[in-house]
This record gives sequence, structure tokens and C-alpha cells, in this order.
Amino acid sequence: MDTINLQLSGMSCASCANNIERAISLVPGVEQCQVNFAAGQADVRYDHRLTNLTEIQGAVEKAGYHAYPMQDLPIGQSNEQEKSQYLLLQRRISVAVVISSLLIIGSLPMMTGIEIDWIPPWLSNPYLQLFLTSIVLFWCGGGFFLRGYKSLLRRSASMDTLIALGTGAAYIYSLWVTFFPSLFIAQGLTTHLYYEAASTVVTLILLGHFLESRSKDKTSEAIAKLAALAPKSARVIRNEQIVDIEIVDVVVGDILLVRPGESIPVDGQITQGSSSVDEAMVTGESKPVKKQIGDQVIGATLNGSGSFQFRATQVGKNTFLSKIIVMVRQAQGSKAPIQKMADRITAYFVPVVIATAILTFIVWYNVMGNLSLAVITSVSVLIIACPCALGLATPTAIMVGTGKGAEHGILIKGGDILELTHKINTIVLDKTGTLTQGKPTVTNYITRQADELNILQAAVSLESKSEHPLARAIVHYGQTQQVSPIDTEDFKAIAGCGVQAVLADKSVRIGTQDWLEDLGIDCSYFKNYKSTWESAQKTVVFVSIDKEIEAIIGITDALKPNAAKVVESLKRMGIEIFMLTGDNELTAASIAREVGIFHVLSQVKPQDKLDQIKYLQSQGKVVAMIGDGINDAPALAQSDVGIAIGTGTDVAISAADITLISGDLQGIVTAIELSRATMRNIRENLFFAYIYNVAGIPIAAGILFPIFGWLLNPVLAGGAMAFSSFSVVSNALRLRNFQPKN
Repeated sequence: MDTINLQLSGMSCASCANNIERAISLVPGVEQCQVNFAAGQADVRYDHRLTNLTEIQGAVEKAGYHAYPMQDLPIGQSNEQEKSQYLLLQRRISVAVVISSLLIIGSLPMMTGIEIDWIPPWLSNPYLQLFLTSIVLFWCGGGFFLRGYKSLLRRSASMDTLIALGTGAAYIYSLWVTFFPSLFIAQGLTTHLYYEAASTVVTLILLGHFLESRSKDKTSEAIAKLAALAPKSARVIRNEQIVDIEIVDVVVGDILLVRPGESIPVDGQITQGSSSVDEAMVTGESKPVKKQIGDQVIGATLNGSGSFQFRATQVGKNTFLSKIIVMVRQAQGSKAPIQKMADRITAYFVPVVIATAILTFIVWYNVMGNLSLAVITSVSVLIIACPCALGLATPTAIMVGTGKGAEHGILIKGGDILELTHKINTIVLDKTGTLTQGKPTVTNYITRQADELNILQAAVSLESKSEHPLARAIVHYGQTQQVSPIDTEDFKAIAGCGVQAVLADKSVRIGTQDWLEDLGIDCSYFKNYKSTWESAQKTVVFVSIDKEIEAIIGITDALKPNAAKVVESLKRMGIEIFMLTGDNELTAASIAREVGIFHVLSQVKPQDKLDQIKYLQSQGKVVAMIGDGINDAPALAQSDVGIAIGTGTDVAISAADITLISGDLQGIVTAIELSRATMRNIRENLFFAYIYNVAGIPIAAGILFPIFGWLLNPVLAGGAMAFSSFSVVSNALRLRNFQPKN
């Protein structure tokens, strides 16, 4: 299956999004299609053997819209088609505003019944008004009629249908009055023209779309900011010469030079020099990070006062920044479960409105016998009804929320995750690399025999093939003792237990006491050391050669400075905290007490973590798992919301729903607060959209006319409709001011 992301244009409401979804889904070979109205995007999965991009675009064109493949780079910037559509909309609005202003001025004597001296008579000429109105309706607002007509052909309806029917009815009524006024006079009807109403309604709706589009652009501000971070050029060392080249010409393996205050062009590894790098714009980490030879650097981050050279390891779409942008864009284009309710309502909304308008016309014409009154009320019903506000309520808030998360170094994979996060009431924390800094160091090393370096070499040889933080600590300790790894055979890592291999025809195992004892290896020789070290929050690793314990290694990993503070913040938010770790009971209990966690499960294997998550879920809890290692991946996948520490492994990150890029635990608190703020904003938007339609449609139908003599003018109805969508988007934009409270 292939996947393609399309940029859409021509949509005016959520019904349009539903129409496009339906049109694409009917193309043979399309397996799945999801259209996001607020993002103006469609994600399509299809079988390339049965269909292709051209056929999918053709289906969208037949539906009355346009689709273009999203440009790969620069992400977050408008493509040429979007810019062209934007400029055309500006021209049409300008023409519509001028003409509508002239029509309103020319209609003032008729509307007020007063002769106004400064208005030239020719401006009130019905034939001139007909000509000017035709320009506005069929050139400036022609898209409404075209898309509305195509919708009817497909036996569907959208906001375009409502606008086309409403303004078209006012236009045709005025057309009859213009050419056959005697028919109306003979029946005792007034010969009012509603050209200015039809023209002004189209103008207001176009203006509303323009303002809405401008506001929606701000919802993608986070992506634009991220895209703007990428440098345009790089300083590369080639043939012992320093040359400036375009960023797109950098290839993996190039050696690049970065001077003080410059942006790092691509991802890489430092080969010479050192510096401090400000990674805040990508990771959300506020403090500069010290970098030296061997350390990784991220493209688009800002170098400090030092100068260094580095080897490019990832370029183009493979850089860390590009991957972040893609993840954020995909999240912004996704749908939250709460949006499904609005989509279902929208699907039935437009047909119900049309039926209401017809009923309104029949009632007023039969009750009052007034064709003009029947036309005005039914037209007002068609125009004031607004599925836009309903369609925008959820996706605009999701777009802003996920973008705001990215600004804080929190990658949220989709709207469904952002919505679910606010329901979290239980959090399960891994210890190593999550509560601790993930940079363990060897503090103690004792051997049973005198050949310390030979045993250490065996340990280093095995651990050099493992990605576990404790393994890296042992390898680093070996380097300080000038010990290098040698070749091993039959290497195997046993998750949650340790590693084993054959070295010089000897079976070597390094791991936990429980694992080795399960294999029948006696570990009692070092039990006194073990108890003492574990009481001091150290992790104890045993080294066995040919089923004999030969050494014991004590490793410590300092707690993250804000671990206790984050745990306390989560408790204040009403969340229950658990700690699961493969470490021993004494060490786990000591660390848990220090950070304020009362529920601890130690010496657990990956399957145990998975089972514990399932058990908590079976109790009706909404569980978030936070981890960073390969052994956490099953639990991350099983949990309702998996949160990966970004400094951890790629496996954990890919299994998680949320990634804390910098590894700062404060991101957990921020993610939950952001989710709660986003859901509150969505509820406000939906409430406003529902109340607007519940109150607006009856007023437009003339329910207040028998009591107060109030009748809603179609112009006011059009203005109210445009305002409702703009208001919903503006409310969603308030999320840009989000700041964590805790």
C-alpha cells in the first residue's frame, strides 16, 4: 500500500471534507481516506496497482475541488497553487466589496422609502443592479454555485449548496421583479429587489473565508517556525578547502565546520572541537548542552561560543528536524474521536437545513400570503446555517495543541492521543533513563580471582554489543582501564535479565542474580557486597564464566534533578503513580522513597511490565507508561498512552504515542495540561457552534416576527454565518498562549 498526503483547496465547510472523503473513497484501489477540513489536507492509502495520483486528483476535481501533492520541502510553506488561489481570492473579494457597496448605496432609497439627493438615480437602476450582482455571484462567488451544483448531482449537499440556493433564490426573485413587475403589482405584492442582499451575502462569506483562512494559517505556525529553523547553506570541508554550499547539496559523510553563533546545518557527530549547543528550538531544553568529540548534534540547533567540525550522519528528509515536522504535520491532520460526533451531525445538517428552508417558505406563504416574506425567511435560513463552525471546532484546536506541544519539545502522534491524554489517571514510570539520568557509571568492581583485567575484558566484550545503559557504563569503565573488547560468538541479549556469549570457548554471562540463579549458578559469594551496594541505590551486575561467579559490578545512576518535583505535580493533578523496574528491590525502594512514589514493583521482566499495565487497565484505569528502553516497548504499546523519553532508543520512540524529545520529565506534566486545555477549548468551540445554530435558524425562519415584528435580513444572516466560523477559529488560537501551570 502507498500513502500520499494531498493539499486541498476549494473547501468551504466540514460537509465539503465529507464529500471529498466520499469521492476519494469510491476510487477503486483506495483503502482509506481521511480529510481534515481545518488543515486542508487529505491522507490517502491506496494500492498503486489499481489506482494512481492522477485518478485520485480526478475524483477530487469531479467533486468540485482541487488536490495537489504536498511538497516535500520546505514543509510548512505554501506551494504555488495555494499562493495563486490566495491571490485570486483577494482579487475577487476586492471586486465584490466595491460592487456590494455600490448596490447597498443604490438600494438605500428603496430600503428606507426616502429620496436621498446625493445618490445618483442611475445607481438604483434595476438593470444595472442585475449586471453588477451577476458579476459578484457568478465570478466572485462562482465557486459556490459550481460546487453546489456538483454536490446536487452526487445527491449530497454542503455549505456551498446552502449559499447557492439562498443567494440564487434572492437573485431569481429579483430577476422576476425586474422583468415582470406587473405580475407582483397585480397580486398586491411589493416590488422590492434583493440584489444587494445576494451580492452582500456572497461578499461577506468570501470575507469570512478569507479571515478564517488567515486565522487557520496561524494554527500551523508551529510547523512554519520549525521549517524556518533549517539553515539554507552549509560550510563543508572538501579537498582540504572550506566551501559554502546549499544545504540540499550536503551528503552523508561530509565534514562540516560550525563557527560560534551559527546554526548547525544537518545532523551529525563531532569529530573535532567542542562547544555548547542551544537545542531549545527543537527539544524544548532551555539550557545549552555541552558537546565534545563523539557527541551527536542536531541540525537547526544553535551553536554557542565554541567552534567544531562534525561528520554529517543524516541529511534532507532524514534529519531529526524533518522527522519532527512530518510527525507534527501528520498529527495536525489527524482526527480526534470527539470530532466524529461533529462529522456525523454535519452529514445530516445540510439536508435538514434545506428541508427547514422549504418548510419555512411554505408556512409563511400559506399563512401570510406574502411571497416576499416567504422568500426572505427561507433565504435567511439557508444562509445563516453554518456547518463550518461545527467542522472547525475540533481540528483547529487539535492543530494548535499539537503545534504547541512541539514548541515545548513534546511530539504528539495524533489528535486521538491528544484527546485521550486528558483522561490519564494512572502513570507507570520506568526507573533507568526515565526517573534517573540514564547515564549510569561504574562505582565498584570486585573480582573473585586476581585476573581483574581479563574478567573485565570479558565483560566489556559482551556489553559492547548491547544498547542497554548499564552495558554502556561497563564499556566506558573498561575504556578508563585501557581494556578493549574482543570477538565473541553466539551473543544473545535476554531482555530484563542480561547478556550471554561464548568467549575463547568459555560460556560468559553478565546479568541479574535472579537470572543466574535460575540457571543454577551460585551467587552467594558476593551477597554481603550486594546488600551494601543496593542499600546505597546501586544496581548490582554479576559476571559468570563457565557457571562460576567471577566478579560483581556496582553501577549508580543519579536521579534527574526534577524527578521528585514532577511526581509531586502529577499527584496534585489527581494521578496515581507506579514505578516498575528490572532493578533489585532495595535499590528500587530507596529511589521510590526519594521521589515520593509508594507503588513499586521491582525485578520485573518486560512481560511483567506488560502484564502489570494490563492489570491496571482491567481495573478501569486510563494508564500512561513512560519509558526509554527496548524492554519498555511492549508496555508502551499496551498502555493507553505510551510516552517515550526522547533520549532513549528508536524502538521505544516508535512504540510510543508521545515523545519527550529532551528527556525532561516535566514534559509529562505539560502534555497532560496541554491535553486538558485543548479539550476545554474544543468543548467551548462545540458549545458555541451548537448554540449558534440552535438559536440562529429559528430566528432566521421568522419565529420572532409574529411577536416583535423582527425579521432577519439575509445580509445580517450572511454576516452572522461568517462571524461564527471566524469566532471558533479565533477561540482555538487562544491555545497559542498556553503555558504550563505546574
